[in-house]
Amino acid sequence: MKALTINLPESLESEEFEIKMLLAGQLYERGKVSVGQAADIVGISKKAFVEIMGRFGFSLFSDSLEDLKSDIANA
Repeated sequence: MKALTINLPESLESEEFEIKMLLAGQLYERGKVSVGQAADIVGISKKAFVEIMGRFGFSLFSDSLEDLKSDIANA
């Protein structure tokens, strides 16, 4: 894995976990990472990531039928 350092303003009242979830969720929805990779970014299990991603506004399911078929085949 690559390490990334981000300098955030002190006034940002988000916790590290929330920021990681937002980043991982966006990367997952854009198809840049798998569920497992997204969970690794956050530092939680795949099951935990799937269970809480909806709270952050992310969907487990892709908009593409082909992506959905691929997800089912790889499940």
